[in-house]
Amino acid sequence: MEESFRQIIEAIGDDPNREGLVRTPERAAKAFEFLTQGYRQNIDDLINQAVFTSDTDEMVILRNIEVYSLCEHHLLPFIGKCHVAYLPAGKVLGLSKIARIVDFFARRLQIQEVLTKQIADCVNDAIEGKGVGVVIEAQHMCMMMRGVEKQNSVMTTSCMLGHFRSQSETRNEFLRLAKP
Repeated sequence: MEESFRQIIEAIGDDPNREGLVRTPERAAKAFEFLTQGYRQNIDDLINQAVFTSDTDEMVILRNIEVYSLCEHHLLPFIGKCHVAYLPAGKVLGLSKIARIVDFFARRLQIQEVLTKQIADCVNDAIEGKGVGVVIEAQHMCMMMRGVEKQNSVMTTSCMLGHFRSQSETRNEFLRLAKP
């Protein structure tokens, strides 16, 4: 990967041997390894038996989970917040595991629409509950830094499963509680 970054620097017209760029290929490779670590993780290891028996049957919501991902079309970041809710049916998921699931899928080349569904499906599979709702609000550097250059655009995606899809009261409660 380092050699590829060196070639990119040359292709854009700069000298990879100049003082400020000498270690850039190494640093960029390490950064990309970190930003794409979801490819090298295992979801079962990540959840790590953090599904617990519980008689809780009220909605569980984790709001404002930071999302950092890379657009698969331009390799530019998109950054935002993810809100995850679920209705338990005998099982709850360890709180930090929800944030780890978000990162697991975000740390890949992605589009926001797919990311939203992957998170919802994973939480749903882990808890086997009555439903899951996920909303992501993100700003995409591929729209802000290039192309149409729209600085204030925010993309919102949602995935509603189970009661969140079939019962408007449940969906509306989640959407109301997910707002700041």
